[in-house]
Amino acid sequence: MTILSAFGLFAVTSMLVTYAFEKRSPWFVLGFVAACALGSIYGFLQGAWPFGIVEAVWSFVALQRWRRAHRP
Repeated sequence: MTILSAFGLFAVTSMLVTYAFEKRSPWFVLGFVAACALGSIYGFLQGAWPFGIVEAVWSFVALQRWRRAHRP
């Protein structure tokens, strides 16, 4: 396994875990934002720019969800 593959595995696994726990705390939503950003970086690094763009959009959408959930 290459370092890039390990990075991608970490990013996607982080997305899965944080998504599964989102209802427990808004901080898991923020973790999902970070995991999607890592997934986007992975997509661009491996040359799959459509995947990178979609993950960047997911990161933005999740950030908006976190902002709504984190408001007092």
